[in-house]
Amino acid sequence: MIVKDEFLSRLRKIFDLNLYEVKVWTALLSRGTSTAGELSNISDVPRSRTYDILESLEKKGFIIMKVGKPIKFVALKPEEVVERVKKNLMVEAKERTKRLETLKGDEVLEELTGLFTKGIKFVEPSDLSGSLKGRQNLYNHLDMMVRDAEKTITMVTTGEGLNRKLEALLPSLEKVKKRGVVIRIAAPIDNNNIEVARELSKVAEVRKLDKIKARFTIIDGNQLMFMLLDDEKFHPNYDVGVWINTEFFAQALEQMFEMAWNEMKPIK
Repeated sequence: MIVKDEFLSRLRKIFDLNLYEVKVWTALLSRGTSTAGELSNISDVPRSRTYDILESLEKKGFIIMKVGKPIKFVALKPEEVVERVKKNLMVEAKERTKRLETLKGDEVLEELTGLFTKGIKFVEPSDLSGSLKGRQNLYNHLDMMVRDAEKTITMVTTGEGLNRKLEALLPSLEKVKKRGVVIRIAAPIDNNNIEVARELSKVAEVRKLDKIKARFTIIDGNQLMFMLLDDEKFHPNYDVGVWINTEFFAQALEQMFEMAWNEMKPIK
């Protein structure tokens, strides 16, 4: 059986399988029903690994084992596989969420927090920095920064960035707003995002940004995250940001922002 490497690579990413698993699965799909030995020959997967791979595929909902002599394996319709995988992922996500929720009052979390708070005393503020790759990672970290805000949040973003922030950050912005945190957001505003801007104006002061194209967030005048790439030119997976705990730089940037902020028009 000849299956293009590009196709196998796509299957690995979509279904989160390893190379042997996609080889055995596609081999079984081409046969419908087959034994482990036959699948080993067809897929070019070592016989010593084939049973383990088939057992893994069965647990993940890709195939069914047919008891008998010899034991045979039955392929499921791809549409059925997709539904099974979706359900399994949802169940797994719920279970993991429950386990993480139980940590809130658990001594494990207290010990981890103790390690962090004690260890951080020996860290220079300038060492609390790092780079993040991928837009989802950027927004996960940005959401954490927002949730930890105590006084102020200053955001400068692009038109599309404003849309993303409504979707990714609104719940956290609402929570810190109730705590009295002052939130300011500046972005280009047009017909494509005016409704988003109005929605965000319920929790923040939103103003129209015309002359500057930038992407950064300042928290409490001491934490800063800025994105290095133009979000219109690069794929989200290649987006890069830098986070740093630097009161000196953050306050300097906020002072420059203040001058520009006074010239911006509020959203009505």
